[in-house]
Amino acid sequence: MASAETMSMQDRGPTVLAVVIVLMCVSTAFIVLRLISRLGIVKRISNDDYAIILAWFIAFGFSVSICYGTTVGLGRHEADISPLHHSPLKKAEYAFSVLYNPALMATKTSICLFYLTLSKNHPVFKWTTIATLVVVNVAGLALTLLNILQCRPVGAAFEDPISPSSHCIDIVALFLSSAPVNIITDLAILFLPMPILTSMRLPRNEKIILIITFSFGGFVAVVDVVRIAYLESAALARVLNHTGSTASDVESDYSWIASLSFMWSAVEVHVGLIVACVPGVKPLAAKLFPNLLGRIKQAKELKGNPFYGPGDAQWANLAPKTQPTSPPPVSPRSPGRSGTGTMDIAPAENEGDNMGMMEFLTTPDMPHPPLQQSQTGSATVGTMASGRTRSPSLTIFDFVNVKNHKNMVKLSNRESIAPVLLVTILFFLWGFAYGLLDTLNQQFELIVRTSHAEDIGLHSAYYGAYFVAPVTFGRYLFKKWGFRATFIVGLCIYGCGALVFWPSATLTSYPAFLISNFIIGLGVATLELAGNPFIALCGPPEYAEVRLNMSQGIQAIGSVVSPILARKVLFKSINDAPSLIDIQWTYLGIALFDVCLALVFFYLPIPEASDEDLEELAERRESVFRREIFGLPVIFVTLVAGCFSQFCYVGGQEAIAGAAETYFSTVQPNSKLKPFDYQAIGHTVFAVGRFMTALAGLAIKPRRILLLLYVGVIVFSALAMSLEGYKGVAMVILVFFFESGIFSLIFAISLRGLGMHTKTGSVILTAATSGGAVIPGIMSPVTNSHGLRYAISVVVGVFAFGALMPIYLAVSPAAKAQVDPVRTKRSHALDQEGRHVSSSGNRASKVFSVVTRKKKTPSETTASDQVTVEHLEGRQSQSGEWKLG
Repeated sequence: MASAETMSMQDRGPTVLAVVIVLMCVSTAFIVLRLISRLGIVKRISNDDYAIILAWFIAFGFSVSICYGTTVGLGRHEADISPLHHSPLKKAEYAFSVLYNPALMATKTSICLFYLTLSKNHPVFKWTTIATLVVVNVAGLALTLLNILQCRPVGAAFEDPISPSSHCIDIVALFLSSAPVNIITDLAILFLPMPILTSMRLPRNEKIILIITFSFGGFVAVVDVVRIAYLESAALARVLNHTGSTASDVESDYSWIASLSFMWSAVEVHVGLIVACVPGVKPLAAKLFPNLLGRIKQAKELKGNPFYGPGDAQWANLAPKTQPTSPPPVSPRSPGRSGTGTMDIAPAENEGDNMGMMEFLTTPDMPHPPLQQSQTGSATVGTMASGRTRSPSLTIFDFVNVKNHKNMVKLSNRESIAPVLLVTILFFLWGFAYGLLDTLNQQFELIVRTSHAEDIGLHSAYYGAYFVAPVTFGRYLFKKWGFRATFIVGLCIYGCGALVFWPSATLTSYPAFLISNFIIGLGVATLELAGNPFIALCGPPEYAEVRLNMSQGIQAIGSVVSPILARKVLFKSINDAPSLIDIQWTYLGIALFDVCLALVFFYLPIPEASDEDLEELAERRESVFRREIFGLPVIFVTLVAGCFSQFCYVGGQEAIAGAAETYFSTVQPNSKLKPFDYQAIGHTVFAVGRFMTALAGLAIKPRRILLLLYVGVIVFSALAMSLEGYKGVAMVILVFFFESGIFSLIFAISLRGLGMHTKTGSVILTAATSGGAVIPGIMSPVTNSHGLRYAISVVVGVFAFGALMPIYLAVSPAAKAQVDPVRTKRSHALDQEGRHVSSSGNRASKVFSVVTRKKKTPSETTASDQVTVEHLEGRQSQSGEWKLG
């Protein structure tokens, strides 16, 4: 511990003062340069410039409040602050807290307004920017009001000490709780323009400079993380003060520790101003340092340039106004010039303040290159023989042309390996998330001492999101934009949910934890909505169950690893309210990993399947899939049975999993192993069971495996009600084993033959997973009134209801014909297709992928149709060629 004399000599005030003044001067210089660039070079000032000027005025007042605070005690130890300075210091802290959020809000508003000027041709970029703008301003206004009204009455904020009749919120805890909003909006502002920038056809040096210019926003996020670290220290100091901890005076010296968090808050604000000005300063920099930044070359120098090519014309209407002396442009709808493979595209007139991307890249006196298009027909805009032009081929969601992506339902086993492995990462991710959530919730329950009903509520919030996500935004997103878009949105929601755990832990609030669980559940449900059908459809459909069980086995590994890692490493020291703050770094890492993974999914060419592709696949067994049971199509009857079975299974699984540790401690109280160790064994057996189910699917029909697994869970759940000791423990572990493959089998079987309704079927099956929110709640009162072992009868009952699906599949001939996969040589044929192609160019005659068959009416159906497989059948001739069979 430092001596009293040494402490009296310590003062961080001068450091804080110097850093704030220097940054204020630098940000002011950038504001001035931006205005010179806009008024002197671009010769126009727009709304984003007005917003940045407002942000500077607020930041100036914010900085002055910190500077004044250093003169009245900020940065000193509390014992060294004169009693006369207590009230002025309180006023400085109040001014700082009130102005901080408006400064950030105005800065981010300026950036978003600038983005909107670049979004004329990109509707989704426009609307996501508007959404970010709304979040920034709504959250900023709410936090500003909270800071203004932090005390009741408001004047109590200036009192020292605060009178007993007054009440004030912990302002540091409020700052720490609002940190996720700042990080989320920082990341959104950083990554929103990247799809446009990376898809532009520009010379390499221009493209690199452009991307780097927009990437400076990453510094703001880094500074925000550093600020959070110091806020955490200040929050812990305040908690120690309030709890009367025996920690040293230095550790609980709030005025000393908080000074650094205030300084880093100022760094965040001014770095944000600097970053917001960087794009606006570029025209001035290009004017003053043309050789450093490089200019866009003349059109005649660009012929054959590899950095210009198909897709450039989509930027044509983003060009600046041309000089009056330039040749008249060619209308996009007029006939093209004969004998040429390129066309000059007319730059569109700027409307109002809408500045184009090329206007940002160049100054008005710099020439804008004519954008060329290839003669190969792959250009975005081209001149057709009739004199018409095709419209730009832009996808609204991701600004990247995905029309050339492979059709997943036509992939061979070998071709499907890479995309299946990529998506399997998501399976591991949501398995890992489930284990972390379960462990963290248990620790939270011990610290806050929640009731059993509240414990069930946390669990139900997570699984309740499985119903909300698919039936609200999930179905529209999946049907409209496809697999990749759904993956990206799911990862973003997941990352937001991870960050929301910060205020939950800081405030130690049960409602906040409830919301956190729900948001995480929304993200994971969105991922599962697309992930399960992707694995089932990506490749030969006769192996759908095998692939899905393998991927779900990886998910189960995540469920095994994360609780062990959480108990032994991540949450080992989480035993009181202050230590809950430490979990924020774990969830920050998860959130950043989600963002990086979303970027990977954005740029990788993931296979897709439209409703038309799925319908074509179903038509290959049309006579089987169009059968009826009691006047209803068999595919819809099977889907309904599958949804009911899935609801029952997930509910039973979660009920037994939630009660497992209590059961182990009840039937074997004196065991050397802890209940957690038994549950870890059960999860491991569960993972092994999924891989074994996948292997069994290669030789046994999936519906038979499903029936066997259901019989196993029913029998061993019933035995667990009566057996004691290690026998009872073994019964529950065997229940885990037989549960393993049920989910995957139900999902894959229920989707078979749905055709254009496959994605809707996935929506319904994912929503049926919400059984995990219902059945544990039913089991809880039975446990309270009759004991846990008797309550397991609820699990036995729901499993018995779930078993109605495999029984239906066993007794219905139409259902058997629908769900039983028929093995073919098709996968082997496509894996070896390269070996059957001659060098004379007759590949198309030897490799088959699509067959158009005439639809038959029910009266024309023959017995041979019943064995028609979902992939094309083939036979190999003596010459080695594959012919349709």
